[in-house]
Amino acid sequence: MKIICIGRNYVNHAKELGSQIPSEPLFFLKPETAIQPKGHPFLIPDFSNEIDYEVELVVRIDKIGKNIEERFACKYYSQVGLGIDFTARDIQNDCKAKGLPWEKAKGFDGSAQISRTFINKSELDLNNVSFRLEKNGEQVQVGNSKDMLFSFDEIIAHISKFYTLKIGDLIYTGTPEGVGKVKEGETLQGFIEDKEMFKVAVR
Repeated sequence: MKIICIGRNYVNHAKELGSQIPSEPLFFLKPETAIQPKGHPFLIPDFSNEIDYEVELVVRIDKIGKNIEERFACKYYSQVGLGIDFTARDIQNDCKAKGLPWEKAKGFDGSAQISRTFINKSELDLNNVSFRLEKNGEQVQVGNSKDMLFSFDEIIAHISKFYTLKIGDLIYTGTPEGVGKVKEGETLQGFIEDKEMFKVAVR
């Protein structure tokens, strides 16, 4: 099972990080061990002083595919969930400054929160899916799929040029603006529309 994450898929998020707007989907991988066990708290690792939350819509692949045409990409997933791409921002920035790979800032154990359940895409308008993240009951990130630079189908078609997609693969589709640092004792709750998708304590 692969965890594929799309970077800079929302213009305002790219701007808040001072990054260029991409002309095609940018992606990186997290290992399977990045998945946060269900019901477990998120444990802030001791190797970073700046772990950021990034809430994202997540597509789960349910059909094997390679070189998928965009017009057929909708046939390769049937559910949408929600997740957090936890990022060791200090480590990422240091690696970038040195021209080094920064996988360790994104792929560490527990860095991929995923919702307990997924929503059948037939229940959603995929071009207008609203989602949000609350920290201690206060809204900190708000997003909508209509603001994505690259749609679910565009992302799937592009990734499948390089990787064979397999059943169970997860695609994190990018985060909106408003990313921020997590602190011990906080509680993070994620919602698609008004449905709570996950609740995780930070320890």
